[in-house]
Amino acid sequence: MINNFTNQQYSQFLTNNQSPTNQNEGTNKQAENIQAFGANSLPEASQNIHTINIIGHIEGHMVAPPQNKSTKYEHIIPQLVAVEENPNIEGLLIILNTVGGDVEAGLAISELICSLSKPKVTLVIGGGHSIGVPLATAGDYSFIAPTATMTIHPIRMNGLVIGIPQTFKYFSKMQERIVNFVLRTSKIDRDVFIRLMNATDELASDVGTILIGEEAVKHGLIDEVGGLNKAISKLNELIKASK
Repeated sequence: MINNFTNQQYSQFLTNNQSPTNQNEGTNKQAENIQAFGANSLPEASQNIHTINIIGHIEGHMVAPPQNKSTKYEHIIPQLVAVEENPNIEGLLIILNTVGGDVEAGLAISELICSLSKPKVTLVIGGGHSIGVPLATAGDYSFIAPTATMTIHPIRMNGLVIGIPQTFKYFSKMQERIVNFVLRTSKIDRDVFIRLMNATDELASDVGTILIGEEAVKHGLIDEVGGLNKAISKLNELIKASK
């Protein structure tokens, strides 16, 4: 009987005879999309490019307050390992909008991104502050939106701090690790970076400098001003070059 159907008639036959279970699953999925995203369906991303969003507070060894929107390093690290091991993934896009956070966790994620053998591009939108700076420079090529900002400042510690020479030495070593990483993964000059980090006339209640869009590029911290289109185009270009 089915052999006598045209393709159009057969497709209609399958549609009309879907099981109630499959129809319910489709309805439930649509309802979930509307509730979560305000859309019936979501566009599918390219299968050869994996995207990781690093947003809000970088959460490390200490759990961030519940009202904070945070990115947990134990969620990011397995994704980076999977990107490296999955042969179907050819490139990685990192989208940043972070206020910074745990220094150890941020630097660990930055080193993992930098050590990936596959092409990776970073894009700063909104902000890439504090430990977000090395995260932004960790890729093979970096972009920043025209209105996005980056804050460069010395590391700080919350809680009890013992005012002894050993504590100062520890802070200095920690700061040097961050400085060396940024210098290794960007084009900024060491003296310029140190000057921006220790500026006292930029921030009212802190030491450091805020760079907006083009300023980050002029100082050599970020490669180019651009958005999502440029970032994906550059990543595809790097993927082709790596083959």
